[in-house]
Amino acid sequence: MPDLPTNRCAGVKRLNSTASNNADRKLACGCLKSAYQSNPGINSANVASLPSKCGVNIPYKISPNTDCSKYVFII
Repeated sequence: MPDLPTNRCAGVKRLNSTASNNADRKLACGCLKSAYQSNPGINSANVASLPSKCGVNIPYKISPNTDCSKYVFII
């Protein structure tokens, strides 16, 4: 993946900081899964690498197969 545009990382960081409690994290996880469903051509490897490339640590892999009910705890 080439260098990421600044606004893409800003969005990832904003989503992570906004999801500050369990309900918000579950909602964010569900939104990410929904994005996969509405964009079937998404490159899953690129999406899964976004958090680390943007310096964000989340407790689950961004994937259409993630069970959001298991990864909503605050770290």
